[in-house]
This record gives sequence, C-alpha cells and structure tokens, in this order.
Amino acid sequence: MRVATGLSVLVLGAGGIGHAVVTSLEGGIGRVDPFKDMKNRPQGGHGTNLLLVGTDGRDTITEAERKKYRLGGAPCHCTDTIMLVHLSADRQRASVVSLPRDSYAEMPAHTDRTTGKHHESHPVKLNAAYAEGGPTLTVRTVENMTKVKIDHYLEVDFTSFMKTVDAVGGVKICTARPMKDSYTGLNLPAGSHELDGGRALQYVRSRHVDVGSDLGRMQRQQKFLAALIKQVTSSGVLLNPVKFQQVSASALGSVRADEGFGTEQMLALGKAMKGFGPASSEFASVPVGNPSFPVKGIGSTVRWDAAKAKKLFQALREDKPLAPAEPKPAAGPKEPAATLVDVAPEQVRVQVYNGTPKDGLGRTVDQALRATGFATTEAPLNGEARELKRTLVEYDPRWDRSAKSLAAALPGSELKAVKGQGPQLKVTVGSDFTEVRRVRAESRQAGEFSTVRGDEVVCP
Repeated sequence: MRVATGLSVLVLGAGGIGHAVVTSLEGGIGRVDPFKDMKNRPQGGHGTNLLLVGTDGRDTITEAERKKYRLGGAPCHCTDTIMLVHLSADRQRASVVSLPRDSYAEMPAHTDRTTGKHHESHPVKLNAAYAEGGPTLTVRTVENMTKVKIDHYLEVDFTSFMKTVDAVGGVKICTARPMKDSYTGLNLPAGSHELDGGRALQYVRSRHVDVGSDLGRMQRQQKFLAALIKQVTSSGVLLNPVKFQQVSASALGSVRADEGFGTEQMLALGKAMKGFGPASSEFASVPVGNPSFPVKGIGSTVRWDAAKAKKLFQALREDKPLAPAEPKPAAGPKEPAATLVDVAPEQVRVQVYNGTPKDGLGRTVDQALRATGFATTEAPLNGEARELKRTLVEYDPRWDRSAKSLAAALPGSELKAVKGQGPQLKVTVGSDFTEVRRVRAESRQAGEFSTVRGDEVVCP
C-alpha cells in the first residue's frame, strides 16, 4: 500500500540530480532506530533487504479527506501493510514479498513501549508487533519469522502516499471487471483509469471487492506498485530537476527511516538502478497454508506454509529471482498485448464444435484456444448446425465470468446462457471466425512462489 512511496524513493534516486538536491531532501526524513539493542540476528546474505511498512497513520489526514475517502475510525497505531523488498547485488532486480498483516507470528520477548511491562514470547497477528514495540519489535518479529536480515527500514503513512501519487501526475490502473467497495468508496468500472492520490488510496485499501479479502488486496497493492514504478520511470520525472525535487519531497515528507539510509545510500542505489523499470521488479506473497487459522484470544490468523515459505526466504538470502525465467521472444513481428480478463484461461473448460462445412476448423480453433491457456478437450466435434454464420459461446449462467473470458478470446462471438449446462463451456465456430486472441488474467501468477513481474501486471 503506502509502501509504494518507499520503493519510489529508491527509483527516484536514479535521476542523477546530484548530491546537493538529495542532501536537502534528506532533512525531511524522520529518523528511527529499528535495530537498537538487537542481538542474535540472521546472517546477512547477498544484496540489500528493506522492510517497507505502511502505518495506519490517520492523524495527518484532514477532516475533508477523512470523509471523502472514508477513513473514519481511530488509528490503530499498527502496521497496515508490510512488504519485504530485496534488491539484488547487481541492482538489476527488486523482489517484493508481501507479508499478510494477519499472519500468525510468535512475538519475541520484549518490553511494551507504552506500559513498560515485560512480555515473554507469545502468539500474535504480525501487525500487532508495531503497536507493542514499534519499528524495533516489528523488525525483530519479521527477522525471526523469515530468517532474513533487514538492512534498512522505511515507514510511510496515508498522507505521504496520496501526495506522491499526485506529484507524479497520477497512476494508470486497468481492471478486467467492475470493482466496488462500500467500505472505502471505491467504484471503478471495467477498463483503464487514471487514479489520483485519493482514489489510489481507495484502490489499495479495499478488502471487499472479491472473496480474496486481504490476500486479494495484497495483489492489488503489488499491481499498483508496479504501475507507480512505470509512471515514475517513463514520465520524465527522473530527467526534470524541478519535478524530481517536487516528487521526492512528497515521497519523503512523511517517511521515517533508519539512520543508515541517507544521502550516500540513496545516490549509490539510484546510480545502480538507472535502468530500472516495471520488468525489473517481481512480486510474490508468502505461501499460505491456512488462511483462517484460529488462535485462542486472537481470532482468525493467516498461517504460512512453513516448507514453501522457507524456500522463498532462502531464495532471497541467496539472491535468486523468484519469478520463472522469462522466455526469449520468438523471431518475427511482436505479438499484440494480451487482453485482460477476469478469469484465467487455465480455469475455463471448453468443448469446441465446428459449425461450418470447412474441414479441420474445429481442430484449428481448439488448438489455438489451448495455446492461449484454455482447458479444451482436445477432441473437437462437428456441430448440429453446419452453416453457422456467427461463432456462438454457450454457458451456464453460474459460469458467466468464465464465458466473458472465453468470448474475449473469440472477437465478435455471441454469448448465450443455457441453464444447467454445467462448468464446461461450449463453442460452436461460425464462418465469421478470424482468430483466437491472446488473453491473460488480471491477477496472473506463475512459478513456485506464484510470482509476477511488474511488466505483467501493468496496463497493456
């Protein structure tokens, strides 16, 4: 969420504006000591690890903003969002791992910063670490859970997030279906949208637009972060000294960081990341074993898949990419961008029928649909109608979202609801057929850790 501004601080450093400008901006950063008196820390690996924390900082929001963007309620003084960012040793890749705020965690023994009372180790939700012990206990808890040594700490709030988005001129987001959340006021029709700071805050905060709740929200936050990186690196901000200073001042205005993250570190990172862009970033979430693990006195928590999580964090320590290797582009003309759809083609079962006299057309369409990801039967049949003019997609109304994904791959096709047909969709190819268009799901994820690259989730 707001941690997008934290990572943008690193990307903005690539502007090459100079030591004096960055030094003047550094004065706006609040300083904390998250590593105070820490002992028995994990061994450092290759690359740099940053803990980016978005706090529930409603204290700095105006009353008008509170009402407009539905930010009511008292702040919980806890971490609303937590991301672990690994910058590779060669500075060519940023791996961003979202840590669910409701993750089951074992809080290390500590002294409560508010009451002064000593607490032994006890189970909590991860976001409670900040409330009990601030940045230091948050870092200790994350290091204890991941065995990844944190090198730097960045913390941002609502105000910093909104000002940063406005300063870069807004961020473009594409949605395959309407998104509406009465809790945050989010109301986006399907399509592309230029979000200002306030609407962007609604987008990344929304938890009630799908059944994914917090897990779905984390994917949207990652998608937004990739879009922000694209905007910052492609809009000329990095080449315009005045704009650079405006955006950087906004990004740093409400940021708190450790003392070790200063002018020299920002300039060094900026110089190394000069060619950074959406394709340089990859996003993953901690593998979940049980999304509703009950804990007495705490409630429902998110229990990680211990084995898979261990492999993921080992990959970070060893400076290895999380996303599968990108296939080399085939020779010849570049393929058009895939159309965004709500349901991944891999989840759509299809039986193809040939509705024309043309021999082999059914097999051609079946193979083309399978090539773009649809789960076809690989056994096309002849349709009852052999003079069909327009390609027909028949579907059970309960699978209407799947039908829309399939229709997007067959431009010009007709949709027809058939009650009781079941989960398998039926395509009868008509004489108007011209092509199968590539489609991809909005939340497409692949590989062992369900990772996506930034260029896969930004608008085509």
